[in-house]
Amino acid sequence: MDDRDKLSDSDSQGEGSPFSDSQNHGVVLSHFIESVRPLVELIDSLRLIGIDEDIGLPSIAVVGDQSSGKSSVLEALSGVALPRGSGIVTRCPLELKLRKLKKGPWSGIISYNGHKETFHDPLKVDHLVREAQNKLAGNTVGICDELITLEISSPDVCDLTLIDLPGITRVPVHGQPEDIGDQIKTLILKYIAKRETINLVVVPCNVDIATTEALRMAQEVDPEGHRTLAILTKPDLIDRGAEIDVLNIVQGKIIPLSKGYIIVRCRGQSDINNKIPLDKAMQMEMKFFRNHHYFSSLLNDRKASTQCLADKLTKELVDHIKKSLPYLTEQIQTRLLNVQRELKSYEQGPPLEEELMGPFLSEIIMKFSNQIHELSRTGRSKNKNIYALLRPVFKKWDVYLRGTEVSFTAKVKEMIDKYNEMHRGRELLTFSDFCKFECVIKDHVAALQDPALAILKHIRDIVQNEFQELCCSSFEQYPQLRYIVSNMVNDIQSKQESKGEKRIREFINMEQLIFTQDKVLQQKLNHSDIPQEAGVDSSEENLYDDDDKIFNSKGCALLDARNLTPDKLALYHEIVYQRLTDYVPMLIILFMLKDAANTLRHQMMELRNGADVVKLLSEDSERGRMRANLKHRLDRLTQARDLISIRL
Repeated sequence: MDDRDKLSDSDSQGEGSPFSDSQNHGVVLSHFIESVRPLVELIDSLRLIGIDEDIGLPSIAVVGDQSSGKSSVLEALSGVALPRGSGIVTRCPLELKLRKLKKGPWSGIISYNGHKETFHDPLKVDHLVREAQNKLAGNTVGICDELITLEISSPDVCDLTLIDLPGITRVPVHGQPEDIGDQIKTLILKYIAKRETINLVVVPCNVDIATTEALRMAQEVDPEGHRTLAILTKPDLIDRGAEIDVLNIVQGKIIPLSKGYIIVRCRGQSDINNKIPLDKAMQMEMKFFRNHHYFSSLLNDRKASTQCLADKLTKELVDHIKKSLPYLTEQIQTRLLNVQRELKSYEQGPPLEEELMGPFLSEIIMKFSNQIHELSRTGRSKNKNIYALLRPVFKKWDVYLRGTEVSFTAKVKEMIDKYNEMHRGRELLTFSDFCKFECVIKDHVAALQDPALAILKHIRDIVQNEFQELCCSSFEQYPQLRYIVSNMVNDIQSKQESKGEKRIREFINMEQLIFTQDKVLQQKLNHSDIPQEAGVDSSEENLYDDDDKIFNSKGCALLDARNLTPDKLALYHEIVYQRLTDYVPMLIILFMLKDAANTLRHQMMELRNGADVVKLLSEDSERGRMRANLKHRLDRLTQARDLISIRL
């Protein structure tokens, strides 16, 4: 009789779950389980906060060729039926968390891509896993690298976490992309290449182990075999006479592995067709090895059965975690320092907590308002001085005004000559018509309006650009806020320009009223050559009023009685020039800078009231995304450091 036929109903009597404590090692196992739980939970907690995005975590990755018996092994370890079928069944990485309860009912939690569902019927596992894969990878035969987490809590499992990966395929089937094999290998390498991963390679006994793709990939990333544990499946399907070859493999004589080999006999398709439950199948497995002529010794050496595999995996994972913790702690601290250093190169961004966004918005608005105030008060903004930009424009205005003196004098001379030749009546020589002079002044001043408005326009552009630069630098990463404030700046500048234009027009109209205080004109005369040219002795006291040295009627008559010259009348141009060269720039600064800054600050303060802070502080720039990512990494690493320090 063949060894595979030696099982009998009588042999299976009295056998319990392979994970229940036995008389031989119950106390030791119980103590071991108590020491295992904190370490496994520590790694799970680190993975839960996403620290595996920054550093590799100790884990067990299950890899095998298609139809290698991978699903059967996981079923035996978890006690639940996982999806089976032809082709690619595992289409997403499946993190299988097994948690042993001292007592209590079976429960499961499946989570993926923000979805989380708790259930209490183990028969739902197959459906829920398939549903998750369809949502992540589509209702086809494609794969996806999104992780599905299935947590099972039961008194009949061990504390263990495994990551099941898609089975390796070589030839695409109907509906699969031509490069499906390369896609799967890339996904598998993403896990098994990490030095923190124990590679659990599943290989059927009835194939040449040296030709299996799964073991070849494991050897590529772990050539010394320090991280690789091989599981041999389907020992009941090997040909007669091949048992010695299998023994040689398990004993490491063919392909040595530091962690060695374990052989298991799990529930096959015929067992499923015969509706043999998992617990019954595992009892049958123990009988198979116990009664096998060749493999019974492996059972004694704890290199056979699912029970031995569970114990071995748990011990290997715990040892691996213990060895990895110092390196893990060092890596976390190193990355934490690097992230902190990198984060300093980015300007402070908005807080992640919504309740802190309001105060933060107020803070950056106040900072911007203070910069605007400083710009209007001193002209300084960061490393720039706005008056360095305004002064050349005002100088250009001054040069233009000074240049009009020549044309004004020419107009006065033309007016005098024309008057004497064409309009002089019976009046005596030098008694000119003041109205004619007034018309020249009006025309001359009216012509200055457009140049003055052009200066206003030029200054508006400069100030508006400075305000916009402050807006962009202050709210660079907040497009919505920057858009609102930018429009606010443009609107304020437009309104202030209209006000300034109105005042300039008013002032130009006033300048067409020929007037100045006598003392002002007297000073101009005293500093000119006109009295001397007119033969007036400026030392003669009777030509002046006693109070403030202004020509009296006699002095004015004497001066006027002399020859009327353009220079005498051009003195008034000097007065007009002095008023316009100062007043226009002062008016422009007042409206376009001072008042505009105050208005902008006031509107910015109002912006805080009732604002949608989440929308205003939303970021879409690459810099903002990078800073947010760094902040998330900083939080993860900080939590990870604290978790390890608490557990150690």
